[in-house]
Amino acid sequence: MIEAERRRADDECSARLHVESELAASKESVERLELLVKEYERARFGKRSEKFNPDQMQLVLEDIEIAIAEVQERQDDRARRAGTAPSSRRTRRAARAFPAHLPRIEQVIEPENLECPCGCGRMVQIGEDRSRRLDVMAAQYRVIETVRPRYACAKGCTGVAQAPAPAHLVEGGIPHRGAAGAGGGRQVQRAHATLSSVAGSGSAWHLHRSRRSGRLDGNGRLPPRAAGRARMSVVMKQSGRLFIDETRAPVLDPGRGRTKTGYLWAVLRDDRGHGGPDPPIVVYHYAPGRGGDHAERILEGFDGILQVDGYQGYHRLARPKRKGGVPLRLAACWSHSRRKIIAATPKAGSPIAEAVLARIAALSMRSRRRSVAPDAPARQTTRNERSRAARR
Repeated sequence: MIEAERRRADDECSARLHVESELAASKESVERLELLVKEYERARFGKRSEKFNPDQMQLVLEDIEIAIAEVQERQDDRARRAGTAPSSRRTRRAARAFPAHLPRIEQVIEPENLECPCGCGRMVQIGEDRSRRLDVMAAQYRVIETVRPRYACAKGCTGVAQAPAPAHLVEGGIPHRGAAGAGGGRQVQRAHATLSSVAGSGSAWHLHRSRRSGRLDGNGRLPPRAAGRARMSVVMKQSGRLFIDETRAPVLDPGRGRTKTGYLWAVLRDDRGHGGPDPPIVVYHYAPGRGGDHAERILEGFDGILQVDGYQGYHRLARPKRKGGVPLRLAACWSHSRRKIIAATPKAGSPIAEAVLARIAALSMRSRRRSVAPDAPARQTTRNERSRAARR
């Protein structure tokens, strides 16, 4: 009895510690969200110090979105460690009735042996169980080889007779025009079935070209769009400076009856602002989360300057033990840095903060003046000369 009482006390202590830990984590999340709400109210309804750039409100919303995503990610991690991940909850949905106009095919499954074990003879049917499943006949691609025999006189007295070639919507193309075929006991005309399928999948079902190419490719080869995307990524990583950013996107999650949160990572190269010779490229990557390991995997093989926002997940790319290359040089964003200064400014105002914001505004105005210098070192020299005036 003493041992049982001791185990019960230990279990109660463990449960209490777990509950206290969950409450502390929830309290931290609530305080973080309340701070974000106050920051938004201050930027939206309070005394605005955002007089240098009216577009700064978008950065406030972006900071709120990033913080909410971080809180949700921490909650999901705690749930996974506790074994109660949200994905383990499934909602039971009622069976849907199929439309009445769909054709029915009845399949009767009989037992292997209908002889009664008692020896009285064959069993009699007393009822039945019915279940309905939806079936589909997938599209079947085939090659139509048109043969036009040529006929001529056996004695060579006359010319050659041959049926004219059928007309096609795309002369010289590979789509078949279509021919009469049997369907439901009637003769139906399948005119341009291949073109209709391609056009319908794009306009009616909104399938991307890479998916349509993958459906047509039945030999397991890489679709051309995917090959082009991989090549664009390789060429882009040869640049000296790239920009990366991530954004949330709802993704279908079969089995849960709702969507889950995925992330689209955009990697960009655009040197047109300072007369760079390389053409602009944007490559999108999908990842199930927004951890820094995804950025590390996407940028594998790139060594250069990476322009990022204030998200802490990118800091691992500048570490000495970075996977996939040497440590990157991170170029921070002035707009996000400016947001931190504004957030730290008290309501009563601060002369130091106002002076810093004024210098940032002067530096931004001088940076908008495009340099006509031919190379990067000359442009850097010109920028340094212009920025000295902003520091005075």
